[in-house]
Amino acid sequence: MRIVVLDGSVLNPGDNPWDEVAELGKLTVYDRTPDDEILARARDAEIILTNKTPLSAETLGQLPKLRFISVLATGHNIVDVEAARQHNIPVSNVPVYSTNSVAQHVFALLLELCLHVALHDQAVKAGEWSSSMDFAFWKTPLIELEGRRMGIVGFGRIGRRVGELAHAFGMDVLANDIREVDPPDYEPFAWRTIPDLFAEADVVSLHCPRTAANAGMVNSELLSRMKPDAFFINAARGGLVVEQDLADALNDGRIAGAAADVVVSEPIPADSALLTAKNCIVTPHIAWASLAARQRLMKTTADNVAAFIAGSPMNVVN
Repeated sequence: MRIVVLDGSVLNPGDNPWDEVAELGKLTVYDRTPDDEILARARDAEIILTNKTPLSAETLGQLPKLRFISVLATGHNIVDVEAARQHNIPVSNVPVYSTNSVAQHVFALLLELCLHVALHDQAVKAGEWSSSMDFAFWKTPLIELEGRRMGIVGFGRIGRRVGELAHAFGMDVLANDIREVDPPDYEPFAWRTIPDLFAEADVVSLHCPRTAANAGMVNSELLSRMKPDAFFINAARGGLVVEQDLADALNDGRIAGAAADVVVSEPIPADSALLTAKNCIVTPHIAWASLAARQRLMKTTADNVAAFIAGSPMNVVN
């Protein structure tokens, strides 16, 4: 069976081999595929693996040999899953692999906002400590998390893990989800509407999917409800945020800081308002990308392909 990977460079930049997938068929891996080369590369594939290379209804209609698609991610909107269903092509994803890595990254961002570790490291290496008259100095206020409120929008696997870590730091946890079920057994914990959560939390962290209903929901109106000393973190989907509104809130001092691992357009445009906004940290969509998480992603992808070949597709989204 011929297997084609359309964009494998990020999953395996050299440390996460395709061996388990290669054992299942004749494997061809492309690091990345421009839109105008998708058809040429996918034409003879029976199985396609894709991360961010789009498979539209038009494209799927021109791939008569294609029998199965496995998305190299949890989100699967890069594939027209309804069109795939109409062509009797099951589409699978990898629903669980990065929970711990994303939650860990959220706290890396939050702790940097609270303590500015990189800034103080740079100051020491620039000689500021050596020339100081005191045994200690700090260039920004240093913030302790205990007793503060973490607000989590989207209380699925990742949101719940963020909540557990917040609780371990001594924070109160507020959460919002479309299904207010199975509250955690730690306290303090409470469900909140999104407007109330933004108003009450000292830190707001997004962990919900992007849908047509919530695109751009974090706008000037919602940000205006936040405390002036509150932080905002987005490690979910860039399209949830109106980026100019967030930049304006930071530059005007209406919120104290923000961090984003995802943006509306990726890679980030050189003229993005977030790049010059005050106290705004931006990382290049790496929360998911620890080696351990990518190894789990590779293993589940191989399992998806093997299950399809065996006649019992798993993790099917259509």
